[in-house]
Amino acid sequence: MSYAGLDPVVRESGDSRTEGGISKEGNSYLRWILVQCANTAVHNSKDPYLSEFYWRLRGQKNKPHKVAIVATARKMLVSIFHMLSNEEVHDPPGVST
Repeated sequence: MSYAGLDPVVRESGDSRTEGGISKEGNSYLRWILVQCANTAVHNSKDPYLSEFYWRLRGQKNKPHKVAIVATARKMLVSIFHMLSNEEVHDPPGVST
């Protein structure tokens, strides 16, 4: 996540801990393309796994579009990482093929 800059900013001092937005310290081109892919997956490709996640953030948790789409991009990056590291095909939970 940190290579793409999609990890949260964490500030700690003693017993206090604050988590902020994304760090943006990674590769900006990778972060940009992941957000574009997340937009396409949610709005055009009818991917139920990512689409349901996005709309749950938008509806139930009342998140703005930009926050929800970056969270969806992060979820997509985690899935891509696990597919590559485990040499698996895309098989999202809850979706039967």
